[in-house]
Amino acid sequence: MSSEMDLDHLLRANLMRVFNERDAAKRDTAIAELFVADPVMYEPDNVVEGRAAISAVAGNLLEQFGPSFRFAPLAPAVGHHGLAVLRWEAGPEGGSIAVTGADAANIVDGRIARLWVLLDPPAA
Repeated sequence: MSSEMDLDHLLRANLMRVFNERDAAKRDTAIAELFVADPVMYEPDNVVEGRAAISAVAGNLLEQFGPSFRFAPLAPAVGHHGLAVLRWEAGPEGGSIAVTGADAANIVDGRIARLWVLLDPPAA
């Protein structure tokens, strides 16, 4: 998986099928398809290891921010040579944007091996 379109598809699928998915079974299925067997996710204040832990973090985020909270991509992902970055925004559906940031992923054999969640500083 080397084309930019494939990288965009992979990172968008992660955003929509993992981090926007409230059904844990569907989220786990998506993670099994999109991530390597032993992925690592780096958050600003946490390192999350393994598919089950990543699923739990995604589920907890959605619970914490309420039933209409959604992540949305801002532009196609860019990347090459095993690195891809997708910019996104998040907030309640139809409401104001609560947070913006980017996901940077190390891609191995078409799957996410490592994922860095980068949050933009809050607007002044």
